[in-house]
Amino acid sequence: MTILVLGLLIFLGVHSVRIVADPWRTAMRARLGENAWKGLYSLLALAGFALLVWGYGQARQSPVVLWTPPLGMRHLAGLLTAIAFVFLAAAYVPRNGIKARLHHPMLLGVKTWALAHLLANGTVADLLLFGAFLAWAVVCFISSRRRDRAAATVYPPGTASGTAITVVAGLAAWAVFAFWLHGLLIGVRPFG
Repeated sequence: MTILVLGLLIFLGVHSVRIVADPWRTAMRARLGENAWKGLYSLLALAGFALLVWGYGQARQSPVVLWTPPLGMRHLAGLLTAIAFVFLAAAYVPRNGIKARLHHPMLLGVKTWALAHLLANGTVADLLLFGAFLAWAVVCFISSRRRDRAAATVYPPGTASGTAITVVAGLAAWAVFAFWLHGLLIGVRPFG
């Protein structure tokens, strides 16, 4: 469990610098240069991610069960993760109505993904992993919206075609991940 916690601290810590120390982040980017900053950021994020994946895998070998979710929660988690993938697609597809309306769809996707997995899993490792991501995404979303208001950020309006592409791309990516990659990469087949 220690490796999981360390991985979460590094990964989410790196992704929280803008929340807790934005002036320091700006100064470091200027001092190091954009590429060096991105390289250091990426290296730390990858190290944290590797540790959390390893730690979570180890924790799954000896699970400490807190609760046993009802079977219906798996189905609800499947629906919520489909929505999370649409939010994720909305972060990248240009001129979609989801991003125009909600502003930070990737963070909404992380919140939805984490909540779905909390509902469908009941071990200590699940609570740590998905609870940490949910808490981080909530705080990061609030911080991002506050920065938007302070900067008077205006998001371009969405189009019907951009929104349709977003939904189709998100659902297609979800289907590939849910029916194939999740089992291959995570070792759990959500619908198998």
